[in-house]
Amino acid sequence: MDKKIILGVFALVVVSISALLLIPSAPTDSPDTLPWRITHPTPESSRVFGITLGQTSLDEAEKKVFKEQTEISLFKTSEGKMLVEAFFDELNLNGLKAKFVFTVAIPQDELTGMFNRGLRMNSTPSGKRITLTADDLLRVRKAPVASITYMPTPKLEEAIFTKRFGIPAERVRETKSGAVHWLYPQHGLDITLGGEEKPLFQYVSPSDFELLRAPLLSQGELLK
Repeated sequence: MDKKIILGVFALVVVSISALLLIPSAPTDSPDTLPWRITHPTPESSRVFGITLGQTSLDEAEKKVFKEQTEISLFKTSEGKMLVEAFFDELNLNGLKAKFVFTVAIPQDELTGMFNRGLRMNSTPSGKRITLTADDLLRVRKAPVASITYMPTPKLEEAIFTKRFGIPAERVRETKSGAVHWLYPQHGLDITLGGEEKPLFQYVSPSDFELLRAPLLSQGELLK
């Protein structure tokens, strides 16, 4: 075969492979990963984004649902409260780009040990962020996801929420910020709407919903 033809074919193959590598990964499409697809394995539990809150481990969520690893950090707030959070900076689920934050259920005494073993500490506006050891990261990934915060990139209209979730049981307006929370206790769902701000969804088990509601009522007003 002519040398020029061989080189031409080789160049075409290289270009084709490069083009394929540059194509963005396909979105994850599944009815289970729609934000309004909430089911209840029991009356006190919720399953959303393919995760049963309080049961599905972070490791299982990463491998079986999202097929990516989260970024995990331990946070200590200025009030001294500690919690472990796992982040996805951006995911594309069913054509909706969004950020995810998971809180992971770790007992308080274990959090203290993780804090003391932390590799690095950085200050944040709300407290301190601690980088965990490899062993502690493995422990976190075996623990269940306790709550999910979902922040879609596109701005969604309020009509979508009433269509998908119905009329909220209560609406609470924060006194300081003016943000309005639509509360769905039967789903363990709080949708925060802040004027021009994009909506924020927070999912917990229905049995834990009062932990969300009580602080809102103490710092806001119930709307009619």
